[in-house]
Amino acid sequence: MEQRVRVLIDCVDNKGLVYQISKVFYDRDLNIENNREFVDKEQSRFFMRTVVTGNFDISELKNALKEVIPKDANLQVIEPKRKKIVILATKESHALGDILIRHEAGELDADIEAVIANHNTLKRLVERFDIPFFCISAEGLTREEHEAKVIKQIDKYKFDYIVLAKYMRILTPKFVSNYAKKIINIHHSFLPAFIGANPYKQAHQRGVKIIGATAHFVTDDLDEGPIIAQDVIPVNHRFEWRDMQKAGRDVEKIVLSRALNLVLNDRVFVYGNRTITF
Repeated sequence: MEQRVRVLIDCVDNKGLVYQISKVFYDRDLNIENNREFVDKEQSRFFMRTVVTGNFDISELKNALKEVIPKDANLQVIEPKRKKIVILATKESHALGDILIRHEAGELDADIEAVIANHNTLKRLVERFDIPFFCISAEGLTREEHEAKVIKQIDKYKFDYIVLAKYMRILTPKFVSNYAKKIINIHHSFLPAFIGANPYKQAHQRGVKIIGATAHFVTDDLDEGPIIAQDVIPVNHRFEWRDMQKAGRDVEKIVLSRALNLVLNDRVFVYGNRTITF
C-alpha cells in the first residue's frame, strides 16, 4: 500500500548531503513529490523538507537515513494527518472568528478540540460552530492560580498546538515550559517594534507609515519568540490609533492563518530564536 511521509532533517552541513539523502529514497524506489533545502552558511546548518511516496517501512527508512546524516541530526519522518489544536481567547473575536470559519470551510488542516477563555464574551460565537467552549475566569485569582485551572482543562485533550487568538494575558514561565514550542501567538505589531500593551497607540505616537502583525512561538521572553510569519500594510497621518487598530485586525487574521498553515503542514523548523520556513 502506497504511503506518503514528510521527512524533516536539520543538522550540521556536510558535502553531499542532498545526494546521500536522495539516494536513500531512490534505492527504495520512492517518489519525491516535493523537496526544499536551505543552508545557513553562517552557522553551517543544513535544513531539508522532503515529501516522498511509495511502498516502504517507516522504521527501516528512518534507520537508512540515520546512516547517511550526521549523528547529531534532528530527523523526523511524519505521516501527514490532521493535527489537533486548543485555542485560548479573551474578548476579541476577529482572530478566533477567522479560525472558526476556516475550520468550518475545511481550510484549516486541524481539528479544534476546545476554546478556552477568561470571559464569556465569545461563548455564543464558538457554540455556533459546535465547538466546546469553557470560560475560566481570572477574577480574584493570582496568575498562577488561574493558569493552574487553565492547564487542568487543556490537559484533558490530546493536541499538537495551543493557539493564542488574542489571548491578552502574559503567560508564566511554568505555563510556557509545560508546552514548549507548542504555543503560537498573534501579536498586533510588526515585532520587535512596539511590544507589550497597546502597540497601535505606540505606533501612532511614533508616526509610523506601516503597521503589521507577527505570528510567533511563545517563549519566556515577552513577544520575542521565534517568528513564523509577518505582514504589513501602509498607513499615514490621517490614521488615528483606533483606525490603525481596525486596519491591523485584518492583517492579524491573515498572518495567523498563514502561520497556522505553515506549522500544521510541518513546514517550520525552529532553530535557536528563529525559524526556517518552507
